[in-house]
Order: sequence, then structure tokens, then C-alpha cells
Amino acid sequence: MDIDDTVCIITRASSGIGAATARRLAREGATVVLAARRADRLHDLAGELPRALAVPTDVTVAEQLERLVARTVETYGRVDVLVNNAGQGLHVPLMELDPADLRAVFELNVLAPLVAMQAVSPAMRARSRGAIVNVSSATSLRVFPGLGGYAATKAALNMLSQVGRLELEAGGVSVSVVYPSVTATEFHQHLRAGALVAGAWSITPDPPELAAAAIVYAIESGAPHVLVSDPPRSIVPGSDDAWAALLAQSASPPRRAATDP
Repeated sequence: MDIDDTVCIITRASSGIGAATARRLAREGATVVLAARRADRLHDLAGELPRALAVPTDVTVAEQLERLVARTVETYGRVDVLVNNAGQGLHVPLMELDPADLRAVFELNVLAPLVAMQAVSPAMRARSRGAIVNVSSATSLRVFPGLGGYAATKAALNMLSQVGRLELEAGGVSVSVVYPSVTATEFHQHLRAGALVAGAWSITPDPPELAAAAIVYAIESGAPHVLVSDPPRSIVPGSDDAWAALLAQSASPPRRAATDP
């Protein structure tokens, strides 16, 4: 899809990968609809961009997601792109994992993106045009101690994305998954539980702009799986090439190692 003149909804657009994606899409000529709970940050970002609408939204509330999509369609007549970027980490060993924490993260990382996909699909299919990008995590491609709960939510998102791709493609809608690794954002300051252990990784965190470039690549190419790298690369999860790409940028993790997002 050519990004110029598209209408793009971005969740968790108030900082990090979401804000970087909004800026990148705006530079490419898109109109961006910014969704997050922090209204002040949303409005500040909207003020920076030439064509932007801030819609404060708690994505875990279905009615607010539906209102977000309705507001977009009412304002611009359509929605071309959805970037499901909202998510939260949970970095706790399985034997210490509180089921209540896992339920809360599953609500945000899996159910909210699903509801958002359901909300935008009628408008996209009505025009036989649309792109949905779900931001997953490289943790769902490998096995890390301390990340079982979090990675399980992202693995669930991956499966929903792949099935959604099959079910929506006949209606002209592509569904892609983007896999960031460690990223220089506020992510680890707002974990549901647990913490990133100092020195756990020798990886230099990626700037959020690198993830934004991968999201743009996914929108433009419609590739089903995109690894955040420079440049972004289309992968087949589980293939030798994908695993090699991840191994090349990581050290052997100690206990409770963690990645972002």
C-alpha cells in the first residue's frame, strides 16, 4: 500500500514506537489518528504533525476502541491502516507469575488488538483496502527464562494475526506482524511486574525509529512477518534464516533476561 494520503490509526502513540511511527507516517504523507490514554502527550504530538487527530483511548475498553474507529471514519471518511502497538511487559519467572498479572497483560496484548481489528475491518472491507500491523516481540521467536507469560501473549497475538490474514485477505485487507527486539523506550519503566536485569543483554537498544521503519515496510509491502532490523527484513518464523538473524544480535541470556517490547 502506498502510504501517501492514507488514514492511519496508531495505538499507544503517546511515546516510543507509537510516536516514532506517527512521525514517520506523517512524513510519508499520511493522516494519523493518535490513540493512547495520556491525552496531554497525544495533543502535543498532534500539534507537531501536519495532519493529525488525537483521540484519547483506553484500548482495553471495547467501547472506546469502537469510538476511536467511528471518530476516524466520521472525520476522514475511511480508515486505511491500523497499527496495533499498545502493549505491556511482564518479566517474571513462571513459578512466581501471578495469574492476575497475566490476565491483565493478555487483555492489553491480545484481546485489545483483536477488538481493534474487529472494529476497523468493516470500514476496510467496504473499500476492499486496508493494512493491519500488529506489533509483537522477538521474544515470541525464541525461548527466554523469565519471559514465559509475556512471550505467550505475543505468541497468541502472532496466531491471531496469521489467522486474521487468511480471513481478511479476500476483502483486500493485509495483516502483518512486526517483531521488535530491545528498544530504547519507556517500556521497561511500565512493566506489569518484574524488571529488566541490569547487564542482562549486551545488545545496544534499537532506536524506536527502527521499529517505525519496519512498520512502514509492513504497510507498504504487506509482508506477513517483519523483523525489526536495518533495513527491515521479511522473515519466516522458525526458519533457519530468522533464527540466525536473532542469534546474531543477541548474547546468551542469563536468568530473567528480557527484551523490549
